[in-house]
Amino acid sequence: MASLRGVSRSARSLPISQLSRQLYPTATTSTTTTCVRSASTSSSNESSSSSSSSHDAFAILRELETDSKLGTPQASPEVKASFRPWKRAADRKFGLPSSRYQYHPPKYNRGPLHPIQSPAASDPIARDYVPGPFNFPRLRQTYQSTVASDLMTIAYNHVPPGTPKKEPVDRLRGWDGSSPYHKNRAKRGPRGSPQLTVVEKDITFRNIPEIKEITIASYTPSALKDPDHLLVARTMLLAITGTTPEITKTHSDVAQWGIRSGERAGVKTTIYGNAAYEFLDRCIHLVFPRIKEWKGISASTGDSSGNLAFGLDAQDMTLFPEIEVNYDMYPSKMLTGCRVFVKTTATSDRQARLLLQSMGVPFYGQIRN
Repeated sequence: MASLRGVSRSARSLPISQLSRQLYPTATTSTTTTCVRSASTSSSNESSSSSSSSHDAFAILRELETDSKLGTPQASPEVKASFRPWKRAADRKFGLPSSRYQYHPPKYNRGPLHPIQSPAASDPIARDYVPGPFNFPRLRQTYQSTVASDLMTIAYNHVPPGTPKKEPVDRLRGWDGSSPYHKNRAKRGPRGSPQLTVVEKDITFRNIPEIKEITIASYTPSALKDPDHLLVARTMLLAITGTTPEITKTHSDVAQWGIRSGERAGVKTTIYGNAAYEFLDRCIHLVFPRIKEWKGISASTGDSSGNLAFGLDAQDMTLFPEIEVNYDMYPSKMLTGCRVFVKTTATSDRQARLLLQSMGVPFYGQIRN
């Protein structure tokens, strides 16, 4: 482009086709072509400069390609059929090592401060890949931004450095040795229960309690005589959870109630993740405040392992927006209540109650830890 600037002004004004026609020598002509100017106005200096610039332009235009790439012939069918890269890869004796070019997430999580962390479940390379999440519940966002840090502050137990650790108390009962059969015999469980409860662990940044899953179950003994009651109960749970409930059957015979083992008498469903937080959010902000003379959830509920439960009557179920908007679709005499089981990662009922209280669930009555 720098040499084109040295071409005379009249040559630069010409199209490329005319310029190439003037500069390219033909087979019949051997004379040097110069720019045409009037003999009266041209001088020897101008003629020499124009000839040198014309030679520079000729050298540049000589490198240009006159043919277009669009005119390249297409490949023949034989060439197309022979192009099989997958066959070439299959015939390769030594393949590329996958471990060198493919990322494998760790199989075991070694703590939140470890330099190697497993990817999120929404990442396609994760071992537990699940598409989503497609939404972010407000209650879960509040938990991550506020509740989690508040639980660590409330449950913080300061231990001065150098304090000796307390030895764990043996919760199993030993034998007094009054019989020779007591020797080398395994210890017994606590009185009143053959199973040991979960030991409560201190809340740290490693084990902040959170909601794991919520199970909603509805028992309708009237469905033994009229199966339509079972259909209504299943439709109600489907509306408030968004999942298809499964039908449960009785496990024992009760002659007084006319119940026989193996009959279908209830429905239940379990929701996880964001769906569990959304359901609890609707209960806290839409259902609980509208229940008349509602005291709250009994503080004695729990299974001593961090799982709490509460019940809703048939009239309380109609307060859910999904049922209220289509209230005429449900027969009033077939409405049924439900039992809600909230399963958390807490290790005691006290921690689970503290988690739900921080989210806005009220408790009343005698507290049982």
